[in-house]
Amino acid sequence: MPRNRSPDEIKAFRRRLCAVAERLFAERGPDAVTMRELARELGVSAMTPYRYFKDKNSILAAVRANAFDDFAAALEQAARVRGNAAERADAVGRAYLHFAFGKPHAYKLMFDFNQPDDGRFPELERASLRARRTMTGYIEALVKGGFVAGDAEMLGQIFWATVHGLVVLHLAGKLNPRPDFATVHRTAMHLLARGARADNQSEKRRAS
Repeated sequence: MPRNRSPDEIKAFRRRLCAVAERLFAERGPDAVTMRELARELGVSAMTPYRYFKDKNSILAAVRANAFDDFAAALEQAARVRGNAAERADAVGRAYLHFAFGKPHAYKLMFDFNQPDDGRFPELERASLRARRTMTGYIEALVKGGFVAGDAEMLGQIFWATVHGLVVLHLAGKLNPRPDFATVHRTAMHLLARGARADNQSEKRRAS
C-alpha cells in the first residue's frame, strides 16, 4: 500500500510528471503521452500516475495551464517596466519572443495542440484567458496614449497573429535566413504600428 505523501511531495511529483509529458509531446507528439509511458519514464509503477491525474488529457491540460500561466506572467512583468506605452509594448514583444524561443516545447503545446473539451479543465480555461488578456492589455495602453487608434481587442489579435505566425515559421525552419528573424519581426511590427498610426491621423483629420 503506497504511503501518504505530503502536499509538497504531491506537488513536486506532479511537476515532474508534467515536465515529462511536455517533453514526450514535443519529441513524439500527443500519442506518445500515455500513462504507461509516463510511468516508465519516471521509473514508477504503471498505476502511479493515476493517483495524481485522472487520465492523460488531465495531464496535458495541467501542462498547458502551467505554460499559459508562465507565458502570461512573463508578459505581465514586461508590461510593468518603466517608460511610456510604446516602450512597455516593446518590452512585451521582447518577452513574448524570449518565452517562445526559450521554451519552444511549452509554446508548441500551448498553441499547436487543442483539446476539444477544454471546458472540462477550469484551470486550463482560466490560464488561457489570462494569456489572451496579456495580448490586448498593452494595446489598450497604446490606444489610450494616442500611439495607435482602433479597437484594442482587434489590434491585439492582429499583432498576436502576426507574431505567432512569424514564431511558428521560424521554429519550423521555414523562414529564409536573410533577412534574419529579428529584421523580419521588426519590420512587421513597424508596418502594423504605422498602419494603426495612419488610422489615428485619419480620425484626427475627420474630427477637425
